[in-house]
Amino acid sequence: MYESYYEFSDKPFRLRPDPHFFFASKGHKRAMAYLEYGLSQGEGFIVITGEIGAGKTTLVRNLFSRLPKDQIVAAHIVNTHLDADDTLRMVVSSFGLPLEGGKADLLNRLEQFLRFVDQQGKRALLVVDEAQNLHPRTVEELRMLSNFQSDDRPLLQTFLLGQPEFRTTLHSAGMQQLRQRVIATYHLGPMEAGETRAYIEHRLATVGWNGDPSFTDAALALIHDYSGGIPRKVNTLMDRVLLMGYLEELHAFDEEHIATVIRDIDDEFRAPDDANRAPDDQVPAAAREAVLRGGELRVAESRSGERRAGAEVMDERLVRLEKSLVSVLSILKKIVGDQHGAAPHAAGEER
Repeated sequence: MYESYYEFSDKPFRLRPDPHFFFASKGHKRAMAYLEYGLSQGEGFIVITGEIGAGKTTLVRNLFSRLPKDQIVAAHIVNTHLDADDTLRMVVSSFGLPLEGGKADLLNRLEQFLRFVDQQGKRALLVVDEAQNLHPRTVEELRMLSNFQSDDRPLLQTFLLGQPEFRTTLHSAGMQQLRQRVIATYHLGPMEAGETRAYIEHRLATVGWNGDPSFTDAALALIHDYSGGIPRKVNTLMDRVLLMGYLEELHAFDEEHIATVIRDIDDEFRAPDDANRAPDDQVPAAAREAVLRGGELRVAESRSGERRAGAEVMDERLVRLEKSLVSVLSILKKIVGDQHGAAPHAAGEER
């Protein structure tokens, strides 16, 4: 809605990761450098961790947008609440292979596919997101897939991205063999205050921002303080700020405007009284964890292309709905304006 009011070409603060808006903060540059280093090595594991909303999935999307398609065949797994056997099936499916047969059939099918990729002069890359959800047995299953080798090199390389808890799994006693195959690891921290400001201006500039609306230094400082420099939190707050600007016809935001939106958000997400809470046994554990920690609820999906397509269709529907609402509001404003203009004219005729 507000993108039309401020003459933006698109919505600048969508929650869905989009490589088009990728901002290379100091931390994101280093994390991307580690991923690119891993690609250049063509073997082993790369581990990237970061807080919820720090931009790990955006890194992956940005990486995928830059992959040389004629050299690398990549698969992306997001649903990691799986046991070892189901994870193997997910890996097989993510590379577009059929799932018929038992575990031995799946492993043989995957190995033959990886050898075919190698014979074509290409490499296979597996990216596993939300790695903190992986059971140690599942991590070990992924490690064993790296045993597939040609005469001179491994047939599969794996990137693991997850929240900080995954580092506990990585450094546990049973993960020694995996640690020996990790060639680089990096923790993606929050943005600094100056980076948060640059991040906001970057996303606005990407959609054609020309300084309208403007933000005072105090407003931007409060946005950083509230978000803690976490990109997803910045996006959530900024989206609400711009919506308020549209509704109240604002073209400049100061600290008080930001504080008002923050109070609204805090009020909306304040925990209910115990009497109004749903019993714990009526809310699935995974759903409860995602709500409390701000994570994402995802249906198990097999192919990253299908996930992206579904998200894009939903975004397109939301955009059409927002444009329809904007059109209705514009018509209503015009009607109200015409009525106000007609009233003085009628009064003049009566005199």
